Amino acid sequence: MALTAVAGGFLLGFLDFLWIKFVPYPFAELGNSTATWAVAAFAFGCWARSGWLRAALGAAVLLVVAVPSYYLAATLVQGDDLAVVWAPSSLLWMVFGVLAGVVFGIGGTWARGTGWRQIVGTALPAAVFFEEATRYARNANDPNYPPGLLWNVVIDVALGLLVVALIGTGSRQRMLALAVALPLALLILIAFAVAGGW
Repeated sequence: MALTAVAGGFLLGFLDFLWIKFVPYPFAELGNSTATWAVAAFAFGCWARSGWLRAALGAAVLLVVAVPSYYLAATLVQGDDLAVVWAPSSLLWMVFGVLAGVVFGIGGTWARGTGWRQIVGTALPAAVFFEEATRYARNANDPNYPPGLLWNVVIDVALGLLVVALIGTGSRQRMLALAVALPLALLILIAFAVAGGW
């Protein structure tokens, strides 16, 4: 499982940069998305069949490895300076990767469970997409951001709904997960504000 986490993290970071570089806007923003990386950690947790602790550790490794892999791709593709890998901002993203990996890795294992954990686990990926949609909506009229951010709002909301439809095991469970996703999205939004990402 450790090898899968490292290989998955390398692919996530490298392919993420290529996605941003070559996919047209507004879909390119999915590569520059904290939600996409969080959902990758969630998917790892869903895939891991060895308990919540290993899922959390593996998902954290996945996201931490993705950061230098992203910058390696930037170096190889457009000649960026590789020193950015150990820049303070990169190290901060790795710390955030540990936090998100633990939360969303555990969420992935919960989504396969039963009871309230299954509801919360299923709600987490939707919540992170809804939170990101809220940030896009907040900046939609800001001249410092590219025009057309409302497309990103639509894409993130659609992905949040889609992930619940795919992961949920019944109509009632899906509706409960969507209801729980909204306050979770607010908590994530508050966490971003506290961390300075608002």
